[in-house]
Amino acid sequence: MNPASNEAGFLVIIIRFKNMKRIAIQGVPGSFHDIAAHKFFPNEEIELICCDTFEEIFEHMHQDSQVIGMLAIENTIAGSLLHNYELLRDNGMTIIGEHKLRIKHNCVCLPEDDWSTITEIHSHPVALAQCQTFLKRHPELKKVEADDTAKSAEIIRNNNLHGHAAICSKYAADLYGMKILEEGIETNKHNFTRFLVVADSWRADDLRERGRSNKATIVFSLPHNEGSLSQVLSIFSFYKINLTKIQSLPIIGREWEYLFYVDVIFQDYLRFRQSIDAVSPLTRELKILGEYAEGESTI
Repeated sequence: MNPASNEAGFLVIIIRFKNMKRIAIQGVPGSFHDIAAHKFFPNEEIELICCDTFEEIFEHMHQDSQVIGMLAIENTIAGSLLHNYELLRDNGMTIIGEHKLRIKHNCVCLPEDDWSTITEIHSHPVALAQCQTFLKRHPELKKVEADDTAKSAEIIRNNNLHGHAAICSKYAADLYGMKILEEGIETNKHNFTRFLVVADSWRADDLRERGRSNKATIVFSLPHNEGSLSQVLSIFSFYKINLTKIQSLPIIGREWEYLFYVDVIFQDYLRFRQSIDAVSPLTRELKILGEYAEGESTI
């Protein structure tokens, strides 16, 4: 065997390992976070770091600055994940991108099971809530809440739980060798989840294409004065900055004061920065959580 070819082979492996992105997600392989990560980084090799909680995602990022986080921030039906806004602000990471994923739910079971043998159905509480029309058609099924959609399928498969079904993605069903009893069981077909991609602030510029940035997420508080919020919104309007979302959260320990998390879209980066300079004197604790390209929507 040629030693030179061996060295070349090892070098290729090392380069591939260095280029592999390590993505921390909430959930297990086959989860919607997993799907969103692969959609955001198409044709790239990814190592998943599977976490039980969103807090754990940030713990991994603090331990290793090379780790990238993927976390859901809002759903078109269930609304915002309010706690994740707090985690974003408190952990000092930077948003480098977003992805909007169409959520399709499926009823799956072990290959040997069918409708005549299924007695209960497992999934995340949000997934169960999003499939109410389907569940009403099957009142005989006991609804069991679980930590994750894909993990429900994994547990059924690993423990050979006959008579149990799960609600999860088609990807998870294929991954764990489950049979799909019914596809597309979500009640509302306009069901999208928006995921944020976050990274250590020192790595943010290397991971995003700044020239493509046309969206930003900012957070600020306001004095408890009449018209304080309308003043800020008027300035954004003057600079032609389009507000796509505003989310308020109470500041613990400061009665009737709120943090405002705002998503904006802009066409001119200079005018965006000018608008930030203009609103800064009117706000408190203003912070840009990330500047990034508006995300794609995928099915």
